[in-house]
Amino acid sequence: MLKQRTVKGRLEIYDPIRKKWLLFTEEERVRQIFILYMIGEKKIPESHISVEKEIQVNGLAKRYDIVIFDDQGNPWMVIECKAPQIEITQEVLEQVGRYNKTLRAPIIGVTNGKVHKFFEIDFETEVITALW
Repeated sequence: MLKQRTVKGRLEIYDPIRKKWLLFTEEERVRQIFILYMIGEKKIPESHISVEKEIQVNGLAKRYDIVIFDDQGNPWMVIECKAPQIEITQEVLEQVGRYNKTLRAPIIGVTNGKVHKFFEIDFETEVITALW
């Protein structure tokens, strides 16, 4: 369940991964719902989830939304979250793809809370398969 509170007239949402209260935005709500789904429904340990960390992409500092790591500590899934009113376009898919050139996770995905598009990448054959 999403934890929310109001402090000095400001609505906040709790991030169990970063262990802190954040300004409630539509994108943050989508991110937190996805995190809770992965923890609650998919039984991903919190220790395997990383949120909004900086990486280098083509020499530029970028921040991914969510990365889920496997038991060996390798990136397994990269997820880009958008606010519900943001359409999941080719440009959004390319954004997560650029992040994944650095991370090399076998699964990438984007969600705006209404539309979810996830793909599996075979790096040997370079085949990308839509999962859902």
